[in-house]
Amino acid sequence: MDIMQDITPKSPEEIELLNTEYLPRRTVPHMQDYFDAAAARSAEARTRLAGNLDIPYGDTALQRLDIFPAGQPGAPVFVFIHGGYWRALDKSFYSDIAETFVAAGATVVLPNYDLCPAVSIPDIMAEMRTALAWVHANIAAYNGDAGKIYLCGHSAGGHLTGMMMATDWAAMGLPRDLLKGAAPLSGLFDIEPHRHTELQADIRLTAEDAAANSPQNLTLYADCPVICAVGGGESASFHRQSKEFAEKCRAAGLPADYLETGNDNHFEITERLLKPDDPLTLALLKLMGL
Repeated sequence: MDIMQDITPKSPEEIELLNTEYLPRRTVPHMQDYFDAAAARSAEARTRLAGNLDIPYGDTALQRLDIFPAGQPGAPVFVFIHGGYWRALDKSFYSDIAETFVAAGATVVLPNYDLCPAVSIPDIMAEMRTALAWVHANIAAYNGDAGKIYLCGHSAGGHLTGMMMATDWAAMGLPRDLLKGAAPLSGLFDIEPHRHTELQADIRLTAEDAAANSPQNLTLYADCPVICAVGGGESASFHRQSKEFAEKCRAAGLPADYLETGNDNHFEITERLLKPDDPLTLALLKLMGL
């Protein structure tokens, strides 16, 4: 099977290859250690940060967000969407990232969302639209500038970042250029392959929903610079997806950079955001004018 092409797997061997390509737990030893370390770092960060935790933007228990305000009003707003393949993880794992960006002068927003299989991927996408609309309406109370919203997401969060770029915000009564910059990290822009992996038991994607929620296939309404980054040690499929989305952005007239970060695996790339002088962190800060 050619992993550089979108295919419908027909044999157990092809399905197994897709699982290996797209499920980092197959290739990253001691994956849980990354989550445990992030949880511990983030708990410590919350003792140092002036945070506003579990603010509701919707009706369910998981439609909540954490906000860590900048020290001064009018700050750029860095919204970071966690990954977990739409079925796992939590915003609380990423408070450590907030510490880096608050120190640089940004207000940081970490949204949660309901998880599969309790909801569908289209449901999650709608929740993120609601979350960003809430941020636009309310972020001034947390020293953020609603005209300076920058969106970043990792893995499934990268997919959701792409979907927010494919959202017609003007149709929702919001500024068409709601997003002033976007940075999907290890993103998933064509989610059709995931219907054929072990994930399908939880995400339960139809072919129609996969097509309608794959930003690689959709019109991009965003008019902003983009950074598509992927760990240098990630699978060929992750590299291909980020490269092709960066190319799509450029074809739409958006300034788009494609970055490979060292030999990083799927989880190490987000650890770069803990370091103020890391090239990826510096690129994100430059994107926000910091």
